[in-house]
Amino acid sequence: MAQVPENIGCENPDCIAKDECKRQVIAKNGTAVEIKTFGGTAEKKCGKFLQK
Repeated sequence: MAQVPENIGCENPDCIAKDECKRQVIAKNGTAVEIKTFGGTAEKKCGKFLQK
């Protein structure tokens, strides 16, 4: 799994794993310095930030 800075949030309302992803949490609570949208879909999660 790629190492990513702790302060990048993800705002992806379609991702199936959005409720278990720390990136989504920090995007919503305002602690992310930068917010991007990563590739999770309604059928799959992006796999970048979740524990396997």
